[in-house]
Amino acid sequence: MNTRWAALAAAGMMQTLPPAQWQAAIDIPRMEVAEYHRPYFALWLEKPDGTFVANLAVWYDMRAKKGQGEEGTAWLKDLRAWWRKIGRELTMPVDGVSGPTRPPGRHSVTLSAVSLPPGEYVLVAEAARELGGREVVRGPLHWDGRTVHGGSLQGKSEIGSITIKAENAR
Repeated sequence: MNTRWAALAAAGMMQTLPPAQWQAAIDIPRMEVAEYHRPYFALWLEKPDGTFVANLAVWYDMRAKKGQGEEGTAWLKDLRAWWRKIGRELTMPVDGVSGPTRPPGRHSVTLSAVSLPPGEYVLVAEAARELGGREVVRGPLHWDGRTVHGGSLQGKSEIGSITIKAENAR
């Protein structure tokens, strides 16, 4: 530690690390079906006991379908696990979390709303598609304040692979 940081630390003026910037690589698999609709998708963190911690991403049809009597938010409840956990309590859109549905392929997403204490978490992803299936995958994630350990999921049908990485902005 250099003398400036040592002096700041001794004076109690040293700032804590800035919030980490988390990145997600999310793979939406391509499906050979007659009528394909982009999936609604939610990614969130829970504590190991199942307590909700944070929404990381929610993708849905953000276009209002005026005259049809419905909006894209009407189908968010098809993300049943997420809806029961926290979705029904939210008003969409949620800044830094929600976004439009994505086509098949690999998507890199900055998860700007992450500010967590170090600890053990469970990463949960859910996808549901009109005229298609629904899938939920879970996996452990350890956050030591600087680096994500674990944070990888692999789906079997509606979700491809998901990988979370974090960097502290310095």
